Formats: sequence, structure tokens, C-alpha cells
Amino acid sequence: RFGTDCSSLPELILSEKAGIVGEDIMFTSNDTPPEEFVKCRELGGVINLDDISHLPFLDDVCGVPDLICFRYNPGPRRMGGGTSNFVMGHPEEAKYGLTHDQIFEAYPEARRRGAKRFGIHTFVASNELNAQYFVDTARMLFQLALELQKRCDIRIEFANISGGVGVAYRPE
Repeated sequence: RFGTDCSSLPELILSEKAGIVGEDIMFTSNDTPPEEFVKCRELGGVINLDDISHLPFLDDVCGVPDLICFRYNPGPRRMGGGTSNFVMGHPEEAKYGLTHDQIFEAYPEARRRGAKRFGIHTFVASNELNAQYFVDTARMLFQLALELQKRCDIRIEFANISGGVGVAYRPE
């Protein structure tokens, strides 16, 4: 199923006006003002944190929701296979997302702060034309979800491999 991918208050409001609310909203933001977290909570959207330090801020602003998601940055663990490095660069150079080690800190901390349901998200390619890249990215997230379950007793309810599907504008 598809919903909206929001990163700002205006996008949350547009989603609401279009009748897209609840868990059909994925809200991923950085340097997020308090009112944006509050609005997402009001709409029942999925808050997807891309920095471990946002968790205490979210808790202070409006509480940690039952369902929380974290953006994973695999860094050097996810290399090759894509055609789009010229657009996005290399994952280890990306400034957003939790590192592998931070993932295993964030989920237990979120649970301690009241989260009961969990998702995981990543975005490692843009304008990707190689379908296998998405298969490999999904496999990476599913393996991480299994590791979270084994190490932290965290059950990942969904994995979001984000967008990044390229369009071949010319036949070649």
C-alpha cells in the first residue's frame, strides 16, 4: 500500500488535506522543529528518526509513539550493485541515518521510552536503474531485522526500502 512520504510540516498538512492520515504517513525529517513532531503524532503518522539523538527530543516534545521507525545508514556494509552512485554518493558518506551499532542502541531505548511496535527504513540509492539493487537492499534490511530480534528481542513489523527507483529516459 502507498501513502505519503513527508519531511516537513507543509507536507504533513498536504497529506492531511488529501485524506491521507495515520500509518499511511511516513515522516522522516532532520533538524525537526517540535511542532512537526506534534503534528505527525496528531495525524497518527509513522515517525522515522534518522538520528539517535532525536529520540530524547521526541520524547520531551510529544512522547514516543507506540510505533516508531529508524532510518538505517549501512555505511560501508552496503556497497556496489548500484548504478546511481553519481547521484547519491557512497552510503558511508551520507549524513543521515543510524549506524549499525546505533541501531542496536536505538530500538531498546525506544522500547524503554514506550514504543511497542517497530519499523526500519533505509535510503541508499537515487535514480537506481538496477532492480537487483532493491532486492539486495531489502535482503540487507531483513537480515538486520533478524539480528535485532535475536540480539534485542525487537520484532520489526515492516521494512521500508524507500524510493530511488530510476527512470530510463532513453532506450539505451
